[in-house]
Amino acid sequence: IYDALLLLQHRGQDAAGIVTMQGTKCFMHKARGMVRDVFRTRNMRSLVGTVGIGQVRYPTAGNAYSEEEAQPFYVNAPFGIVLVHNGNLTNATALKAELISVDRRHINTESDTEVLINVLAHELQTAAQGVSLTPDAVFQAVRAVHKRLKGSYAVVALIAGHGLLAFRDPFGIRPLCFGQGVGATGPELMVASESVAIEGTGHTVTRDVAPGEAIFVDLQGGLHARQCADHPSLNPCMFEFVYLARPDSVMDGVSVYQARLNLGETLAQRVISTMPPSDIDVVIPIPESSRPSAMQLAQRIGKPYREGFVKNRYVGRTFIMPGQGVRAKSVRQKLNAIGVEFKGRNVLLVDDSIVRGTTSKEIIQMARDAGARKVYMASAAPPVRYPNVYGIDMPTHSELIAHNRSVEEIRQFIGADALIYQDVAAMKRIVAALNPAIRGFEASCFDGVYVTGDVTADDFATMAAQRSAQGNEEDSADRSRLALQSATEQGP
Repeated sequence: IYDALLLLQHRGQDAAGIVTMQGTKCFMHKARGMVRDVFRTRNMRSLVGTVGIGQVRYPTAGNAYSEEEAQPFYVNAPFGIVLVHNGNLTNATALKAELISVDRRHINTESDTEVLINVLAHELQTAAQGVSLTPDAVFQAVRAVHKRLKGSYAVVALIAGHGLLAFRDPFGIRPLCFGQGVGATGPELMVASESVAIEGTGHTVTRDVAPGEAIFVDLQGGLHARQCADHPSLNPCMFEFVYLARPDSVMDGVSVYQARLNLGETLAQRVISTMPPSDIDVVIPIPESSRPSAMQLAQRIGKPYREGFVKNRYVGRTFIMPGQGVRAKSVRQKLNAIGVEFKGRNVLLVDDSIVRGTTSKEIIQMARDAGARKVYMASAAPPVRYPNVYGIDMPTHSELIAHNRSVEEIRQFIGADALIYQDVAAMKRIVAALNPAIRGFEASCFDGVYVTGDVTADDFATMAAQRSAQGNEEDSADRSRLALQSATEQGP
């Protein structure tokens, strides 16, 4: 599990946690920080048993600075349940009130994962009344959970004394797959967000968990699977293919690497239709996710591909860092320009996406400082114009550079000599071509269409309020860090 979390570190850098189970006893360790920092030898020795779950946290709801909100979460009744969750519940506030007033359950944090585990606990208790917890009862509980939850969720849970449960939301927004292998003690099964975690730990990918499907592995290793949603449909998150996932993963039958190559192909067509390729001397990616798209674009327009930025691998991914102040400061810590690739040249910078615009502005200025004659910017994704409510950290309109701005206004803000965006329809077509079974995508941040059909203006208002409160906490934390740094600089 530790090795798998290292392979998934790109999905979250705020906190990490592991729970293992021996018999019916749970052993947990979780804390803020990167996987390698959270788990030391003494922590690993205390995680005993032959089954467990783990998670790396990327906060999109709740308090980013609270260690209590690191996953896994635990409830002691019924049976004892530990759970990890990737996604975002759009009705978490209403569910929380319902859990307290109707189900008589206590909620102690602002995390939607705690809401989710309590909904599951309540439905398991209801399904198991008067009977033992059979696979049928488990699937009955998941069916009831689907009816109560709104939003996106990929869930893995351990039920003490019974087995491991995994399920995916009926729209298949967040990814989930499983694989099998043989370990030192016999057959093994692993469930993960990305195939790379399964393959990288010596297992073989079996398949993706279908939208709305639940799989249950009993204590004897028996695998049970059942569709638990009434009208499931596959709508994977497009932002996974654009940015979030590792390029060596395969999600819902689509190679992430190939998807990014294809995005580079269609982006090249946009570049050619916007400006003469003869105006471009060199194509330079902004590491890391844009590299496949930039390589394909360069080949398509017949211009050299060069690495113009060196990345400091010890600074996290700026997009998923909590706090705009931390994010902006980290750009120049993270990237440094190689002057020889810029001096006297017209450079086309290729990024995977432009979300807030502040990072792009910094990078374009870095290119000019390195001597570039002209700096053009191309985005492998279309303009991010709308909030994402399904687990990508951009929930408010005010943070999005493309919201209510024209491409020309965005170009002026980031300081580029030209700005070329991917086309929404082309993006969907070129990625869908890699798996004909995919009929649609969750691409709301690009097209404003929310596939679950239940997102309201009130949801946006609630999320904006939560975001504002979290921002105040981040500012307070930043001030505390500065005060501590100042005190430290003045000596012991």
